Amino acid sequence: MKIPETTLYQDVSSRAAQDAVRWSAVCRRTSAPTPSFLYAVRTTGVYCRPDCSARQPLRKNVSFFETCAEAESAGYRPCKRCTPDQLPRSMRHAELITSACRQLEEGDEEPNLEALAARAGLSRFHFHRLFKATTGLTPKRYALAKRYTRLRDHLRDGETITHAMYDSGFNSPSNFYASAKNTLGMTPRHFRNHGENLAISFAFASTTLGEVLVAYTAIGICAILLGVDRTELERDLRARFKRAHCELSPPETTFSLGNVIALIELPTLGHKLPLDIRGTAFQQQVWQALQKIPPGTTISYGALATRVGSPGAARAVALACAANPLAVAIPCHRVVRGDGAISGYRWGVERKRALLAREKVAMHDQSVPEAQSVLSD
Repeated sequence: MKIPETTLYQDVSSRAAQDAVRWSAVCRRTSAPTPSFLYAVRTTGVYCRPDCSARQPLRKNVSFFETCAEAESAGYRPCKRCTPDQLPRSMRHAELITSACRQLEEGDEEPNLEALAARAGLSRFHFHRLFKATTGLTPKRYALAKRYTRLRDHLRDGETITHAMYDSGFNSPSNFYASAKNTLGMTPRHFRNHGENLAISFAFASTTLGEVLVAYTAIGICAILLGVDRTELERDLRARFKRAHCELSPPETTFSLGNVIALIELPTLGHKLPLDIRGTAFQQQVWQALQKIPPGTTISYGALATRVGSPGAARAVALACAANPLAVAIPCHRVVRGDGAISGYRWGVERKRALLAREKVAMHDQSVPEAQSVLSD
């Protein structure tokens, strides 16, 4: 059966267009966990991934293949630099870091960086950098965070503080008590008892963004909640601190309330509010970075992840923003999507849009050049 010439022409044309797209990817060294094609170089006799860092070949010497088997059947051998016949380097590194994380989670001793790096087959420096880029934490802080996770579980189960401390891998009471309060957000005893007897005062106010609840402990403000219904806001507060003693205070006696209102209505003033910040090590790292973003500017989730030393952890950063209990004071509303679009906000997208617009207007009214967006990842 003779194939029509028009069909042959269409096939050749389609293949040429596909090869043009593939060549463009090679020139840009486009990476992917599982590349949809491989390219081979006639003059070297090797085939590579499209993101290979080898010197770019001439187009006339390049052929494209779907699989390693096809390339090897044509007489090509795998490149030793990008190892296309093996798992991608990113996936191999992910497996190494996952294995190291399991080792840290199961071990009770202080992490030995030299031993972890040797087990992964990497240098001490390379392993440390790779671990932090993958998890957002150093091996030491990761191990400490996991110990505190175990500690929370033991305390919630009603264990004594001493037993929970040793069962979680803490061998020094002095070091444990020195950091436990900051990490748990309260004393171990209060945490075990779900905040029992922890004194929290709170007050309400009406703002142009709706109702606001400000709650504070002896340390500082522990919650700033926005909404439309005061009953719902109070219910949210009591759910966060189940056994704490939460007491409504008259607005006029709450100095912090006026400061929070001013922060909402006049965002360019900034604030020096004492904050009682409670969260995981990574969340606190993200929240601290958020407080350094000035009014009138925005940053993408990806760029913020890079800023806290965790490139590629945009989703984890977004979750940390969503867990922020201190609206406006920790300005998670200044984080937007990579394309500049305004995405989700714990207190409502409309409030986020209003806050950003208000900040830009305030900056303009003060005759300050409008701050540039730092959206690039």
